[in-house]
Amino acid sequence: MTASASNDAPVFGWDVGGAHVKVSMVTRAGALADVAQWACPLWQGIAHLERAIDGVFERWPAAADASARHAVTMTGEMVDLFADRAEGVRILTRTLAQRLGARTMFFAGAAGWLARSACPDRWRNVASANWLATAQWVATCIPDALLVDIGSTTTDIIPIVGGRVAARGSNDAARLVSGELVYQGVVRTPLCGVAHRIAFRGETTGVMNEWFATTADVYRLTGELWPEHDQHPSADNGPKTEAASRARIARMIGRDAADASDAEWRRFAQSWRHEQLRTLEANLARVIAQDAALAVAPIVGAGCGRFLAAALARQEARGYVDFARLAGVAHDDTTRAEWVSTCAPSVAVGLLASMASKGAAGNEARPYDDASPRAA
Repeated sequence: MTASASNDAPVFGWDVGGAHVKVSMVTRAGALADVAQWACPLWQGIAHLERAIDGVFERWPAAADASARHAVTMTGEMVDLFADRAEGVRILTRTLAQRLGARTMFFAGAAGWLARSACPDRWRNVASANWLATAQWVATCIPDALLVDIGSTTTDIIPIVGGRVAARGSNDAARLVSGELVYQGVVRTPLCGVAHRIAFRGETTGVMNEWFATTADVYRLTGELWPEHDQHPSADNGPKTEAASRARIARMIGRDAADASDAEWRRFAQSWRHEQLRTLEANLARVIAQDAALAVAPIVGAGCGRFLAAALARQEARGYVDFARLAGVAHDDTTRAEWVSTCAPSVAVGLLASMASKGAAGNEARPYDDASPRAA
């Protein structure tokens, strides 16, 4: 195969998380063509990743072709299937390279693109670098911005200044300190991790420290959670309906759904929403304080919970840009915009790889020596 033919092949961008696999397809011209997500409870076994790969090949047969190029970022190396993160990177990169072929490269931040053979030694650069991939691509579009990517499990708040990623933290431990990583999302987060006391019927009550309900129950009741993003079992493995959600959030304060009206439980869900927004707002303020250039920077919203990023922008009287718009999705294509924004790291890594294959300098991030793990 000639170099020209090789560069004409599509690029598939992969974001392999602990809970989902997200994949995008970028055309030979560097345009985003398609994107999709598969539930992948990786902690239950590598077979879930194998099934997700099968799903990708079924959706896009070209992905299984030897000429296809694959660009991968990950967060799944931290699940307790693996003894440690190094083993996770080693097994994931081996599994992916074996299934996807020799033209598979792994995003490693400042270390560039790595072949599978280099990943065991550079695992710290490969592990959980998906936030950096997203921010690095956004920085090619907007010089000063606050990337707020709210997923099913976590939230990234990444500052971009002067067209460069300006994050203080280089790994999850440091980003938890800086406020650039918040371990809260809109689907899988247990409500006892959102607040320890909550308002109900004009009083503040303690919260049971039990996994009785998750944030999916809250946003199911507020009507903001897109059903297609509701891919994981509920806390009690019960129905994912409004009635079942009312029962689950009632348990959080020692009550039954029959103890209040449907309208009261919707207001209670709004109280949980308020508490989660307050946490995100506090961390956003910490990140903004890092650089004067961020004082008026717009928020770029991504992830299945980007409706909260838009709410933060309104509260802060800031501009708001949807990640999907940056990726070229039309304003009237709401379904496509939902998936593109939800799968932002896979879209970003695919577009960055396409730029790299054309010799584009792209936009370089600050050096990062470590990118530690989390489930996405």
